[in-house]
Parts: sequence; C-alpha cells; structure tokens
Amino acid sequence: MALTIGVPKEVAAGERRVAVVPEVVRKFSSAGFEVLVEAGAGEEAYFTDDAFREAGARIGKGGEALGADIVLKVTPPSESEIGKMKSGSVLLGLLDPLGMPALSLKLASRSVTALSMELAPRISRAQKMDALSAMSSVAGYQAVLQAATALPRFFPLLTTAAGTVKPANVLVLGAGVAGLQAIATARRLGARVSAYDIRDAAQEEVRSLGAKFVELAFETQQDADTGGYATALTEEKAAQQTALLVPYIGAADVVISTALVPGRSAPVLITDEALQAMKPGSVVVDLAAAGGGNCTATKPGETVTVHGVRIFGPLDLPSEAPIDASAMYARTLFAVLAEFSDGETFRPDFDNEIFKGMCVTHEGQVVHERVRTLLDT
Repeated sequence: MALTIGVPKEVAAGERRVAVVPEVVRKFSSAGFEVLVEAGAGEEAYFTDDAFREAGARIGKGGEALGADIVLKVTPPSESEIGKMKSGSVLLGLLDPLGMPALSLKLASRSVTALSMELAPRISRAQKMDALSAMSSVAGYQAVLQAATALPRFFPLLTTAAGTVKPANVLVLGAGVAGLQAIATARRLGARVSAYDIRDAAQEEVRSLGAKFVELAFETQQDADTGGYATALTEEKAAQQTALLVPYIGAADVVISTALVPGRSAPVLITDEALQAMKPGSVVVDLAAAGGGNCTATKPGETVTVHGVRIFGPLDLPSEAPIDASAMYARTLFAVLAEFSDGETFRPDFDNEIFKGMCVTHEGQVVHERVRTLLDT
C-alpha cells in the first residue's frame, strides 16, 4: 500500500513557502507515493490547487495533510499541528531542534519520527539533501537586493552627462553559502566587493568571485570545525577581531553579515564603534539576526537606525523569493525520501550517517545526541 505524503499550509507568520511544488509532486507520484496537499497551501508561492491536481496530488483539508504517513513542512510545527499527527508517522522539515529543543519532546510524545533538514551532514553524498545551504543561497541573494533598495545611492559605476558615479563598497562578513551568494549578487550589480571570513579556506572562493579578501593580522588556533563552520573564538581573540574590522566596516556603504552557526549565539562582528565609523545612509543587513545578530544594534525582525546607519534584521528572507525557494527546498525533501523510502515503506537506518545525523526523534525518544544534551542542560 502506498505511503501518503501530507503537505499542510504553513502557519508561521509571514511564511510564503510551501514544502512541495508540482514538479516534485510528479516525482513523488512516479516513485509510488500518494500526495495530499492542503487547499491553498501553495497560493502564497503562486502554486495553485489546480496545478497540484494536474501534477497528481489530491487536495484536502489541513487535518488530512497532518494525518498522513509522512508530513512535509517548511517551518517547525505548532503544538496544534503536532497534535494532529498520527503515531508512527514521519515528519521532515526545518525543525530548528538546536534552537527549539523542547519541540523534540512534543514530537517524541506523539511517536513521530522527525528528521530535521538543517541537520543534513555536509558530506558529498548528502549534498542534494542540503536544504540549509539551498535556503542560505536564497537569503544571500535577497540580502543584497534589500540593501541595494535601501542604499541611497547606486551600486554600479555609472558614467553620465552629469559626471561619473563611483561604485558602492560592499563588505560581506562570512563567506559560507549565504556570503558567497551575496558576493556574487553584489558583483553582478556592479558594486566593489570585499569579504572577510575567519576560515583560511574561504580565501580562494572569495577571490574566485572577483572580490577582495580581507586579511586581519591575528592568529587563531583552529578556524573551522568538522562541519565546515567557523569555530568560536576566545574572548580575547573575538575582541581583537572586532577592533580590526572597524576600519573595513567604516569604509563600506553596505555590510552583509552572515556569521551564524546553528545552536550557538551569533558572534558579534559589528560594534557600536564600527557603526559610528560608517557614513550616514549606509546599510547593514544582518542575516544572523535569528541568532542574536552579528551587529550589536540588530533587532530580530526589525529595521533600526543607529548613527545614521540602517540595520536590517530579517528572519525569513527565503520567503521573499517563494517560487524558487519552495522548488529548491522541495527537491531536497524528495532526495531524503528517495534515500530512505520506496513509496511503500519508510526505512529508518541509524547505520547511515545521513539518517543518524538528521533524525531527532524516533519511537517515542529524542535520539539526537546534541539535542538530548540541550534538553539536559
């Protein structure tokens, strides 16, 4: 008997993405799954119910979607949604288990097998399942567009009858997926771009995109962990880093900050001193706002002005490009289910490092070691 996949409408405020798009519904149907999409689930992303029907999905109510064998979501489920999931079902989504560990207990109490998409290990075999990188790429792109709209001057070099306009200076802090996309987008818009990352390995990638790499004169013992994330600096080194960044931040018209590691507070990179060094009208877009922000003045979900500098603290930039963001995310979900299910049976496999890395709850227990540690503290 075919497994049913349920796709409920996202209920988080401002969320416009949907977990599955018609293109991926066709893939699921071909793989032997039955897909049930809640009526209106895709309307904010411009995917109509008729488009889902034509792709082979059935349109139903939210309770039906949440009661499916496998539930696919974008954002973490609410308590109400968890209450409608059936015992033994499977949930895939961006569950934020390191930021919201208590949610794992609620999922375990319903005997839901929950796989958190942002916990996909950064190995080559799991690359097609890496939803976090996909969404980070969208966020980096959108951050530059937001900055370009807010900046009271042009990004590119322009030669006009009224004289020459110099290009804007853009500084990107953090050269992970979001940072590299921000660099590429700012370059396409004609800005003069520089970037900083504590990881030496990032230099080549930054320069390959035509940006200047900012090298600070201080040493670190180890600059990246096994997952490719920057490691936390000692308090002394962190203070050195922020002080050395001040002149580079002060010379920038736009700063895009992206230094965020799941489960940790975002490191402070932009101090009040740095904001004072910036020109009035300059812009900071802090993609680490959800983790407290890389800027001391950041207010998550808000825009504030300090020393004449506008600081944006967006929390869900991928929702600003819901068509492509939804499609990219849906493909990562399909890749996970293609790995662990054949359309009739879901196969938990704790000997598989991908499954073990992503699985948060199973058979009534919180099974992810790091999440259990957070619950015990």
